[in-house]
Amino acid sequence: MITELGHFALILALAVALIQMVVPLIGAQKGWTGWMAVAEPAANAQFLLVGYAFFALMWAFVTDDFSLRVVVANSHTLKPMLYKIAGTWGNHEGSMLLWVLILALFGAAAANFGGALPARLRARVLAVQASIGVAFYAFILFTSNPFVRLASPPMNGQGMNPILQDPGLAFHPPFLYLGYVGLSMAFSFAVAALIEGKVDAAWARWVRPWTLAAWMFLTVGIALGAWWSYYVLGWGGFWAWDPVENASLMPWLFAAALLHSAIVVEKREALKSWTILLAILAFGFSLIGTFLVRSGVITSVHAFANDPSRGVFILLILGIFMGGALTLYAARAGTLEAKGVFGTVSRESALILNNVLLATSAFVVFIGTVWPLIAETLFSRKLSVGAPFFDLAFPPFLIGLALILPVGSLMPWKRATLAKSLRPLIGAGLLAAALGALAWSVQSGRTALGPVGLALGAWLVAGAAVDLASRTGRGGFGARLGRLSRLPRADWGRALGHAGLGIAIFGICAVLAWEVEDIRVAKIGESFPVGAYTVKLDDVRQAAGPNYTATMADMTVSRDGRVVAVLHPEKRFYPVAGMPTTNAAISRSLMRDIYLVVGDPEPTGGYAVRSYIKPFADWIWGGALIMALGGFLSLTDRRYRIAAGARKPSAAQVAAE
Repeated sequence: MITELGHFALILALAVALIQMVVPLIGAQKGWTGWMAVAEPAANAQFLLVGYAFFALMWAFVTDDFSLRVVVANSHTLKPMLYKIAGTWGNHEGSMLLWVLILALFGAAAANFGGALPARLRARVLAVQASIGVAFYAFILFTSNPFVRLASPPMNGQGMNPILQDPGLAFHPPFLYLGYVGLSMAFSFAVAALIEGKVDAAWARWVRPWTLAAWMFLTVGIALGAWWSYYVLGWGGFWAWDPVENASLMPWLFAAALLHSAIVVEKREALKSWTILLAILAFGFSLIGTFLVRSGVITSVHAFANDPSRGVFILLILGIFMGGALTLYAARAGTLEAKGVFGTVSRESALILNNVLLATSAFVVFIGTVWPLIAETLFSRKLSVGAPFFDLAFPPFLIGLALILPVGSLMPWKRATLAKSLRPLIGAGLLAAALGALAWSVQSGRTALGPVGLALGAWLVAGAAVDLASRTGRGGFGARLGRLSRLPRADWGRALGHAGLGIAIFGICAVLAWEVEDIRVAKIGESFPVGAYTVKLDDVRQAAGPNYTATMADMTVSRDGRVVAVLHPEKRFYPVAGMPTTNAAISRSLMRDIYLVVGDPEPTGGYAVRSYIKPFADWIWGGALIMALGGFLSLTDRRYRIAAGARKPSAAQVAAE
């Protein structure tokens, strides 16, 4: 009964979304207050309905309701409860239901917290948001219905993909979707502004919190995915330039550009047309990511579906929304007059350069991701664009971005002097150069990657510190410290965001440049050196988990005769899925990870063993979390919440609305 009601609630959500799409939009055009007011209760009703539908599907997974096809395909009675719950979104149908739940959540949040928005703009934003919902409700109900029943339910299910049965991946999709789908709000604001023909500083203040929230969640989601890939897949890496990984990176880059561009609109009422375009592209690339994951056009461990008919439906949605928005943009862009005038050297110019680097890097990733598909479709040639291309093409943009961020933060608006802006950063530059030179002199290899990464990381962190210090004015240490504690949270958020990027860059470069790798066949009782450590394979035994069997190794890691860690890497086998997985064992510390993997037994005796020493690996995840924390702090700043700092409408404006 619960699942039938869930199915019915999903159909009702589609009907409510249709009303929310049409009625407020007509009301905004005609100036009918009552029709515009429909948007708020409709948004709330839509969220409650799809929330119940999602709860009903989760209940089916938790209670092992094998009358539902999706539960049979993705669950099993022996599966731990966490993965039964995560199984709700660990499949195509359920993940799409989570997609529309988050879409409705953002719409309801805009309805309830956007009271200070002008009535017409608010109605149009919620109508555009509902139109996205209509498209995806139709997609779910007609191609991906999670409530399809089986005529003859089996006694048990087929289980969940074993590599997805991990806490990191249980939380990775919700955060990623909060970012992906959250960018729909920026899109809705952009389209509503184009319909209205008005983009001003108040609009930028309203759109920034939604973009910031989406960017923050997307940062956490990408970091969780990289962390999961690092310690679950057992290959020793964290980023493979997989098409689905790239699909999450591209909207992240566009969202970062949009955040910086919106600042210029807010402060100087310039870059209006470019900011609107970025808002369209950011969500558009989220839709492209959805298409890549669910169409079957690419092969990836992350892909949810392999159904071309679903891909055609998503491609149609992408064409309608992106084509419609870009057509409207082309018709209206000429009316978005920029008012602010600024010099070649200014904060505005630095932010433009920032935007160019971010947007260009996103397009480079996009071209590398889809080029094999284009080559096969148009030229009947099978090509592979892998890590070598991205490793060569992407870093120059990242380096340029890292170099410009501290300088741009210190530049004044309108016009600046480069020498004067660089003067406070002399100490940061000397520190970065010194640390880079030190790393170059002490490293055993001669790759520049590690020293460059350390220098860039130090430059960004020190630059963020200088940025904060510059906002405390002059005076004694105590007075400046007091003013530092009273700085707006947005200032702290910006500094943390830039510093987190520096920490992550250093962690990535350190791991890639200085890791030690050892691959061998080791026999029980054998010891072997790995860098400065000695690893001993003490024993290999069989173990049983809740829904798997495992070959578990006992390995001791020592240094200079002192035991550093005892680790237990595993090779698991899931009987229901008939699939093995490799589970690395990791000893973590601030300075390095010791990473051990045990493989299959060899015919000649012994076991395949891979050992890594990964310096500063945890700095990658730490840097990402610091970036997300910076976004959260900025989001809690009163000035950047919905309508904070917005001009109060005059009585005449209220009457007109």
